[in-house]
Amino acid sequence: MIYLDNGATSFPKPAGMLRVMVECMRDYCGNPGRSGHSMSMRTGEEIYKARKELGKLFHINDCSRIVFTSNTTDALNLGIKGVLESGDHVITTSMEHNSVIRPLVALEQSGVETTIVRCNEDGTLNPERLKKEIRENTKMIVCTHSSNLTGTIMPIKEIGMIAKDRNLLLLVDAAQSAGVLPIDVNEMNIDLLALPGHKGLLGPMGTGMLYIREDVKIKPLKEGGTGTNSKELLPFIEFPESFETGTVNAPGIIGLGYSSRYISKFGIENVRAYEEDLIEILDEGLLNMSTVTVYGPWDCRKKTGIVAFNLKNYGCEEVCDRLNTEYGISSRGGYHCAALAHKTIGTYDTGAVRLSVGPFNTRKEMNLAIEAIYHIQKV
Repeated sequence: MIYLDNGATSFPKPAGMLRVMVECMRDYCGNPGRSGHSMSMRTGEEIYKARKELGKLFHINDCSRIVFTSNTTDALNLGIKGVLESGDHVITTSMEHNSVIRPLVALEQSGVETTIVRCNEDGTLNPERLKKEIRENTKMIVCTHSSNLTGTIMPIKEIGMIAKDRNLLLLVDAAQSAGVLPIDVNEMNIDLLALPGHKGLLGPMGTGMLYIREDVKIKPLKEGGTGTNSKELLPFIEFPESFETGTVNAPGIIGLGYSSRYISKFGIENVRAYEEDLIEILDEGLLNMSTVTVYGPWDCRKKTGIVAFNLKNYGCEEVCDRLNTEYGISSRGGYHCAALAHKTIGTYDTGAVRLSVGPFNTRKEMNLAIEAIYHIQKV
């Protein structure tokens, strides 16, 4: 199998990550923060190390402000619903994943107003359009760092400056950029950063995090056992415990800690350069086929390792099925949980095929994928 569905989840995973997860479950997996015995304490220490690794990767000074979640969707819902209140106004873009759009639409019933700024047909955003939508009651800007449909990279640093100048909160969806693009929450003025463990960070499924800047007022979306203040019945705010109620996914978090170290040692800039090289091969090959329409930026420097396309006279699901069954190539076809993004790029009626690369793919695989698509479109 040539795996080109890294935008959904990365594959394969680092062998060392699998090893530390097995070691945890086999040798010491006590419930962290709940007991005083050595197994519980060891698990807690390993989770703390994972938190520190992630803090280092994203230049987070206070790692207690990292809240572990089960995925990016959980993190985004916490960042959105835990902050916004009736009467608030929020600005987002037309290239967002449904994990941003749906919570915002749900909050409209509670009196939260949303403005969706339309992006260009290649998915790029003019920050001036966003700036013009700021109102007196605007509280937050929510923006993807990189589109899950086209890979288009958004000008987060520039948006962060706008948010800072206007005293607004910036929530960034880094589902497609964490581990692939450099992220510095301080330099980019990011107040809340939501991301998964299982994509660019090469960690296990069921892991994610939300970074919450020190002065951001946020309420938990659930209450329960935290392992602290057990006599207190009223909800209280304590970081990160109040936002990680119940038993955490210790093996997953510890695995994520390992994969974060793995990425750090390899170097995000090296991951970025390698994936640019791979996606450039795909783009050039597809753009040379007259029956293929490629969406998003044609410059690999303006997107992450994603290419979205369609073949003339073929449905996107049919193309994906043939790539899989005839050529052993995994891809994704359809609407990618991003209906508004499809409206933006002009594929709302058709969907699109998405190929997404990772650091374990090879140049040879890119050429084989191009050859397979060439043969499909010839028939």
